[in-house]
Amino acid sequence: MTRSVIALLLVALAAVLVLALAVGPFPLSATDVLRAAGRLVGIDGGSATSGEIVLLRVRMPRVAAAALVGAALAGAGTAYQTLFRNPLVSPDILGVATGAGLGAVVGILLSLPVVGIQGLAFLLGLGTVALVYLISVALRGHDRTLVLVLSGVVVGALAGACISLVKILADPYDQLPAITFWLLGSLAGVKLGDLGVVAPLVLAGLVPLVALRWRIGVLSLGDDEARALGVDVPRLRIVVIAAATLMTASVVAISGVIGWIGLMIPHIARMMVGPNFNRLLPAAMLLGASFMLLVDTLARTLARIETPLGILTAVLGAPFFLWLLARGRKTWG
Repeated sequence: MTRSVIALLLVALAAVLVLALAVGPFPLSATDVLRAAGRLVGIDGGSATSGEIVLLRVRMPRVAAAALVGAALAGAGTAYQTLFRNPLVSPDILGVATGAGLGAVVGILLSLPVVGIQGLAFLLGLGTVALVYLISVALRGHDRTLVLVLSGVVVGALAGACISLVKILADPYDQLPAITFWLLGSLAGVKLGDLGVVAPLVLAGLVPLVALRWRIGVLSLGDDEARALGVDVPRLRIVVIAAATLMTASVVAISGVIGWIGLMIPHIARMMVGPNFNRLLPAAMLLGASFMLLVDTLARTLARIETPLGILTAVLGAPFFLWLLARGRKTWG
């Protein structure tokens, strides 16, 4: 049954990829697609048409980025939900997205180039989670999971306050619109070079999650049960947090803050394949990639002006979250 679901998700991802490449504000002909495919395999078709340029330099990098961002956020959300044994946890729980947002808005305020803004967002995203973890280590004698969550809330709130302060200081005619647009999430400015940097970082975070998938799955049983099965819980917790944070910070640096994916998608995948982390991680990443591709395609085609991704994911995610609460209420009763 699980193999059938994974195969179905792969087919769905392939179909959504084709749709995302075909649909957009700039129409592409079949000739453009065929000639672009020929160039990719080394066949020289003469001078490039405008359609080929759009497909190869704009749409393909953006489609690849959407799939990568969706898969990374869904994978990170799956790891966090398993670690904290809570299906309502998202990758933002320890403040990585807020920290990355602070780094980006500071970079915009300082008028840094795009690479500088992305780099600062990445570093502050990692730094925020590192600070949260150091606080949890310093507060010994308390429940580690609870302290981690509460520290993430506090540090995230401080980072959010700093973002508001930067907005006040920013130029309202130039910098403030750029800050607002970045915080709402977009893949409009993604280039092929960005993927060359981000994809290895996402892979570096994914490798330990895959290599330690059995031990991570055991964490869902509780710390005492995991220790009884020979799992080094504190060390594994550090590895999972570091890997999931690396995945999240790297994609947020190029996409901006995109919420709900790390919350919704792992839960939907859990409904499809069950709670076993071995099956849950690939299912969630495939589903997250497909969902992000659909959302980005809608963002490009809904109106003349591109719709920020964060708005679309919130519109879709908020009703789903309310449904989760209603479903959970019936279960508790």
